[in-house]
Amino acid sequence: MRLASILILTTLLWTFSTMPTTAADRPLLVLDGKAAKLVVDLGGGSISDFHLKSNDLNPLQWDSWAFSETPEAEPPMEPRSMGHFLCLDRWGPATEAELGRGMEWHGEATRVWWTLDQKANKKDGYLNAAMSAELPLAGLKVTRTISMGEKQSIFTVSEAVTNTRHLGRIYNIVQHPTIGPPFLDESTIVDANGTRGFMQERPMPTPEVPEVRWPNALQMDGTEVDLRRLTDDSSPGVVSYIVEEEYGWTTAINASEGLLIGYLWPTADYPWFDAWRHVKDGKPFARGLEFGTTGLHQPGPVLVEKGKIFDEKIFRFIDADETQVFSYANFLMEIPKDFAGVAAIDYAGDTLVIREDGGHSRTLTMDVGTLFPAD
Repeated sequence: MRLASILILTTLLWTFSTMPTTAADRPLLVLDGKAAKLVVDLGGGSISDFHLKSNDLNPLQWDSWAFSETPEAEPPMEPRSMGHFLCLDRWGPATEAELGRGMEWHGEATRVWWTLDQKANKKDGYLNAAMSAELPLAGLKVTRTISMGEKQSIFTVSEAVTNTRHLGRIYNIVQHPTIGPPFLDESTIVDANGTRGFMQERPMPTPEVPEVRWPNALQMDGTEVDLRRLTDDSSPGVVSYIVEEEYGWTTAINASEGLLIGYLWPTADYPWFDAWRHVKDGKPFARGLEFGTTGLHQPGPVLVEKGKIFDEKIFRFIDADETQVFSYANFLMEIPKDFAGVAAIDYAGDTLVIREDGGHSRTLTMDVGTLFPAD
């Protein structure tokens, strides 16, 4: 018994000694290419930095610690959400019973330490890495592979979600890219190819009434809002839209900074686009360019009761020991100072074409190769 106690104590001391104790010690994955640099924080698995080598402005400069009671204090070393984070096994709140068991908003993926399974390596012109996380309450494991062109400002992510338990269950996976200042300001324009949408603040059981069309939304008093822009009023806070094309996409631009960040994903993986907006001290503070398997920000029982919205599913089922795979691409582009926004994105063959909005005929192109090999 004494020997067992010594072994347990030794293990605990070793575990504690290997955990980071200062910000400088925080474990990171860095993919440093010739065109762009990508940083993933292993304390929660968030993509905390993605910027061009020619422009060090990071659109994903956002930290959930800013919403804490003491945002001016140094953040703790515990895992937390930053920049682009993963919502798994849910998007939104847990039930009261689940809260009592330790489950919190958006699931566990940002509350655990991720393991670096494959260090950054170079092969055939790409920088590659792999990491994973175990979600003990959810009974899920997620394995993420990242590939970034050494000379390109685009990377792809594939995430394999495995049910580690012996029973099937419902769940959701939502990507939560969050842009913040200084990239986000009153001039920032967000575009997407969502279509039919609804405001999350509308009451159940029919939050989809009234229906809106991207980029339009309605405040509770009926005031019309253009979600492409955000100034000093974030209402409505969250609006969700279905995507009806083969690929979903969203972009955000800051023309004065000459920078665009964009996402592209197979709609078969992520049929919903969710737009979150937040204002602080009368100025834009955060915007979520979210896409995932659900558009309803509610606990599991509500999702099951509702079933579908706009004839689109709002949850997934994963069987015992099953693995489901989801993919997306994230890219950066330099843009002209008078760029008006994005009207459409075409992905065919190995080229990405960005078509300008506002009646302009300008296009931006990027050679990207095959982004989603399983398509």
